[in-house]
Amino acid sequence: MDMRKDLRFRIAHREALIGVVLALINILWWYGFAYGLGSKSPEEYTYILGFPAWFFWSCIVGFLVMVVLVILTVKFLLTDVPLDDGEEEQTE
Repeated sequence: MDMRKDLRFRIAHREALIGVVLALINILWWYGFAYGLGSKSPEEYTYILGFPAWFFWSCIVGFLVMVVLVILTVKFLLTDVPLDDGEEEQTE
């Protein structure tokens, strides 16, 4: 079987790439807010709901953003693929 012609492998590669992109978005979001807002002295921190702003934006809001992105990805981008190769043997 040629993997380049099999639609299942193309779909799996595309969905793996989508997963990598989601992971990179998560890392960049977290890193940007954690080290962007958290690079000040602790005396200069601003607080949101009792949390330092860097923690609130990177961990709490970042988690919620990622949950929404994953839900939208599963709903609109991922497809159901049969795992069998379609060449089942007939046993009688």
